[in-house]
Amino acid sequence: MNRVELAELSDTDEGTPVPQERPAPAWLVQVPYILVLSALAAGIVIVAAAYFKRGPAVIAGALLLASAFRAFLPDAWIGMLAVRRRWIDVATLATMAVLLIVLAWVAPQLSS
Repeated sequence: MNRVELAELSDTDEGTPVPQERPAPAWLVQVPYILVLSALAAGIVIVAAAYFKRGPAVIAGALLLASAFRAFLPDAWIGMLAVRRRWIDVATLATMAVLLIVLAWVAPQLSS
């Protein structure tokens, strides 16, 4: 290892070096949020085009994506998707997604 790699390691109580967690770049932290917003916007456009079953399904997919991001990405990488505690965010997003899927399932198809 060179000096830079050794400087990036911290010592634990046992004396074995452990790599420190690097914070993500500021623009990279917002990528999950931008992906979720893009999927939400696509769902709204689909609803505006009078597809009342497909639109909510796409929006529900975006909410499930946000829930997965919030569940599996570390707090330093989640950006503005982190609103409350992790379990509250995941439960809220997953519940809203399931309710939207049910809504899309039972909604009558108005367009031909």
